[in-house]
Amino acid sequence: MVFEPPKRLVRALGETAPDGDDWLEKLPEAAQRAVALRELTVERVQVPGGRSSLVVLVRAADGTPAVLKLAPGRARPEAERAALAHWAGRGAVQLLEEFSTEGVLLLERLHPDVSVRSLPEAKALLEAAGTLRRLWVEPPPGFPFETVAERTGRQAEAMRARAQAAPEVAPLVEVALAAREELLAAPPEHRLLHGTFRQSKVLAGERMPWLAVGPDPVVGECAFDLARLVRDRVEDLIAQPSGAATTRRRVKRLAESLDVDQERLRGWTLFRAVESGVRAGRVGRPRDAELLLEFAGWL
Repeated sequence: MVFEPPKRLVRALGETAPDGDDWLEKLPEAAQRAVALRELTVERVQVPGGRSSLVVLVRAADGTPAVLKLAPGRARPEAERAALAHWAGRGAVQLLEEFSTEGVLLLERLHPDVSVRSLPEAKALLEAAGTLRRLWVEPPPGFPFETVAERTGRQAEAMRARAQAAPEVAPLVEVALAAREELLAAPPEHRLLHGTFRQSKVLAGERMPWLAVGPDPVVGECAFDLARLVRDRVEDLIAQPSGAATTRRRVKRLAESLDVDQERLRGWTLFRAVESGVRAGRVGRPRDAELLLEFAGWL
């Protein structure tokens, strides 16, 4: 089988690829090796798939359905492996191989085309939040994960550089960076977080109704993890005349349901929306940038 990377993956990785990166060029050969090594039977490549990895639906030699995932080093697949091993299937997809080829994960098969986004919005938020709560555990000793301070520090540098090149975003960037400094001064807890949690990262499963996939794990306070969920379906929020009020109610409802400080959740939601909006503008996605920065302005 020829492992053709989906267009969505090619486009997304092209936005972040460093000069000289040839991971995509080598991907078909790497996928062939990974399949042969494990004696897997390939069913299909998942399309549209993710933005940072190739996802292949396979069956093991004994017929067990599984997922083979290949990701470049910049997507931190080894951190994902470590987090999934620590969660051991509690609220997240389960590793079928704890130790394997670098950048290759063999995972239990969920229902890849059925995410929590298929539910009505209120129910989707409730189920997603319940899944996220199960992931918030103490990190393992000597954990190999970035901290929230480290990750947002890198992001803050890129935001400052963008604000200099695009002065129109500078006021929101300044507010977001000030919020970050205040939030990092006294974090209320230290937990292993999913890192990139949203409704599309929660898939239907057999062991449990809903399980999280695709973490980019980080260690820090729970409000940081919940912040990305606040802006889910941002296009729908922007299209509503009451979008700003709906967003504020969502912050309040999610904070209360997961025992997170409402102002801290609002602050991290602001920072993460501005960071995503600035990054979208930098890589040539002006429509996404406009939506995200308008959303951030409501906070």
